[in-house]
Amino acid sequence: MRIGIVNDMPLAVEAIRRALAQEPAHRIAWVAGDGAEGVACCQADLPDLVLMDLLMPVMDGVEATRRIMAQTPCAVLIVSVDIEQYVNRVFEAMGHGALDAVNTPSLTGQSGGAVELLRKIHNIGWLIGQSSIRQTSLSTASPSPSAARRLLAIGASAGGPAALALLLKQLPRDFNAAIMLVQHVDEVFAAGMAYWLAGEAALPVRLARDGEQPQTGVVLLAGTNNHMRLLRNGTLTYTEEPRSHVYRPSIDVFFDSLVEHWTGEAIGVLLTGMGRDGAQGLKNMRSRGFATIAQNQASCAVYGMPKAAAELQAAKEILALERIAPRIVELFG
Repeated sequence: MRIGIVNDMPLAVEAIRRALAQEPAHRIAWVAGDGAEGVACCQADLPDLVLMDLLMPVMDGVEATRRIMAQTPCAVLIVSVDIEQYVNRVFEAMGHGALDAVNTPSLTGQSGGAVELLRKIHNIGWLIGQSSIRQTSLSTASPSPSAARRLLAIGASAGGPAALALLLKQLPRDFNAAIMLVQHVDEVFAAGMAYWLAGEAALPVRLARDGEQPQTGVVLLAGTNNHMRLLRNGTLTYTEEPRSHVYRPSIDVFFDSLVEHWTGEAIGVLLTGMGRDGAQGLKNMRSRGFATIAQNQASCAVYGMPKAAAELQAAKEILALERIAPRIVELFG
């Protein structure tokens, strides 16, 4: 990844440089000495990731993060001294879009800070689709994914993040299908949601990239305000059409693309949410011969979309949230 560093302490910058040098896939794009300079650098040369210090005299990391996310959004990782003492400011920065926080590594290398920094960068790389990072560089690296013949498609809206977290947490690390998530969430928040889900699940979670294929054992979240579709050649794409759909990304649009183009096994799941998006698509999946599941009323935060699916008889099974993941594992053998 191309990485920008925003830090006013030369020793801290040197410690970060040494840590990044352990991973040849990382390149330093620029170094800014304060938050204002970091904002300007992002406008002139947007990197894949910004390593942002919290405590700077001209413009602190919280305000710099806010401005970057408002003007030139990109991944931001807070890298600062003693973040445990400044947890409120860390949460402020995360509220503006920062994905995570880690202590600045030590120049002596005795604290293990370099390993932790590289682990955080590795996870963010998965999130934003920079998967060229060597998987062997960290002890926590995931095995290389393989093209999928089984696919789990999940749609959710209001109440969805918590429901998705519980469902994904119940799926095993060796789950033998690709997982696609369509959650009604603005693209500004999609990256943060994927990162949060990655911390809840045993499987890697990141945003779906245009042109890639669903991969076994990898959870991909629709990451833009356009609709996500599966194409005839098995790759994913984002499209503005159909413009008439109120919800973006639309669950119906993605489910219908599976009906049209997916040639393997598939399970469609519709979770908590307001409105009717996903109900007709789930019915079309059932008509196509795919297994379909809807969340039951008692376990829904908002019983809208699953209710519409039940009324259309779109779901072959209606289950409590905690029973959905075990049933999926059963269906996929």
